[in-house]
Amino acid sequence: MQNFDVLTLVFLGLAIFVIYKLRSVLGQRTGTEKPPQDLMVRREQSAEPPAPGASNSNVVPLPTTRGAQPAPEPEARLAGLVPAESPAFAGLVQIMQSDSSFDPREFIGGARAAYEMIVMAFAQGDRRTLKDLLSPEVYEGFEGAIKDRESRNEKVETQFVSIDKAEFADALLRAKTAQVTVKFLSKLITATRDAQGAVIDGNPEKVTDVTDIWTFARDVSSRDPNWRLVATESA
Repeated sequence: MQNFDVLTLVFLGLAIFVIYKLRSVLGQRTGTEKPPQDLMVRREQSAEPPAPGASNSNVVPLPTTRGAQPAPEPEARLAGLVPAESPAFAGLVQIMQSDSSFDPREFIGGARAAYEMIVMAFAQGDRRTLKDLLSPEVYEGFEGAIKDRESRNEKVETQFVSIDKAEFADALLRAKTAQVTVKFLSKLITATRDAQGAVIDGNPEKVTDVTDIWTFARDVSSRDPNWRLVATESA
């Protein structure tokens, strides 16, 4: 009987210890817990679509065109950029009326970048770059000059100092082809060396003022947004 009492006490002690550990891990009910049905109601309510006009902090609103101001008229977009009496003014208005994506300020910025790229590509004999930026006719002339230079083992050294001005000189819309002429005033250091390295043209230590008048063209009905150089003239 004594042995039975000792074993009983041991098992009771173990049971009390296990119950105590379970309560410390799982916690105790305090009487403030939401009943299961309350949780289900909250989930169902959260799944319902928000009422019209209600805000949802988890949704980032995207900008819409509703209430946006209409695009300015072409004449207004040219204000301060091209004088009304300029030969380019009427042509630019026609181009913008035919192609709403045409932005004259962005075009001038792109023309400046293209001008520098083309001048440097010609000096370096970079035919791939030139082919992407020139019309076939203009490319043929540039490529012929490069070939002639290479046949004599001559090299052109060109360094851009600045592009002082790029302004619209003329513009027209013929059928679906837009043509825009830009006058560039730039400063360059350029020299041509023969096979022995002697300077045969230009001056590698002198800054030269250069004036170029270039015409770019694009089919406004095409999905291709790129303009290509179709004519060059030096003043």
